[in-house]
Amino acid sequence: MDYYLNLENAYQRLLKEYKEHQSLVVAYDFDNTVYDYHKNGWQFNDVIQLLQNLKSIGCYLIVFTANEDIEFVKKYCNDNQIPFDAINEQPPFYKSESRKIYYNVLLDDRAGLREVYDMLFRLVRNKRNNLNH
Repeated sequence: MDYYLNLENAYQRLLKEYKEHQSLVVAYDFDNTVYDYHKNGWQFNDVIQLLQNLKSIGCYLIVFTANEDIEFVKKYCNDNQIPFDAINEQPPFYKSESRKIYYNVLLDDRAGLREVYDMLFRLVRNKRNNLNH
């Protein structure tokens, strides 16, 4: 398997970036990643707990959404203890005129959510256990 498709290599890259900066920029989708957009009765407790844990270890969190009702997004996140530092905005420490939001990793129901969730869960667990791998 090519180096960049290997999940262990992807995790090691995230770990290296976290160690270097004591933080990661984690972007996450809103609709159907933390909010049940289609009203299917879905719960997103595992993802929300992961976001809370990421915030507790110093990660910068960006809601990256196509939802145009930003006030609703803010209220929903605040009401449901879903941490965020920005919505659809560059981190203040990353200067760019690009329309693409900078992030180290993206949690999105349509973009490998399980794999990214697993890597970030492992990172949090290892950080809390003071492991280096």
